[in-house]
Amino acid sequence: MSRLPVRIAAAAAGLALVATVASASAASAAPASGSAVIHESNAFFQQAAQAGIVAVPLPTATAGYDSATGLSAGFPVTGGSGSLRDFYGNITLGGGLLFVDAKTGSAVSFHQLSFSIDNWAVTGVADGTGTTVTLFDPAGNNSVTNSGTTQNLTADSLVLDAAGAQYLDGRLHTTFFTAGQSVGSFAVTFTPAS
Repeated sequence: MSRLPVRIAAAAAGLALVATVASASAASAAPASGSAVIHESNAFFQQAAQAGIVAVPLPTATAGYDSATGLSAGFPVTGGSGSLRDFYGNITLGGGLLFVDAKTGSAVSFHQLSFSIDNWAVTGVADGTGTTVTLFDPAGNNSVTNSGTTQNLTADSLVLDAAGAQYLDGRLHTTFFTAGQSVGSFAVTFTPAS
């Protein structure tokens, strides 16, 4: 065998070894995990219901109800990096969110949800448009804590962002939504990938 084929074979074997080691380390790394939970207050739920508006979490998000705190929607963390304490990064969330106006017969849904730590806002991409909309802003008393590599945020108030209110009113043909409208509260538990 001449030197050229031997060198090519050696290089190919080296590349295969590097690829195997890289995929083994990627497979052993723990992915980002956690959840973001929107608690819709009973007050907002009643106001929305009277106006014919319903908001429903879509898979892989989960819905819940507690008579004291109201409805909740839990969105699993699917990726992201950053620091809640230092206000940088982005947390990607699974599932979606559907808004329906029974009075106008209109609906709009959002996927590619995320919590932008940089902008301190929950965003989503409106289905069929590619348009990213800032939906909600944590407000009121915000508490950020760390437990090992897990970061936690609790906000005792979650309000509708001005852009979200305008977008929802436009798509649902309603005047129900207003900037700063109190929706409920918000909590995030986030462990970055390791």
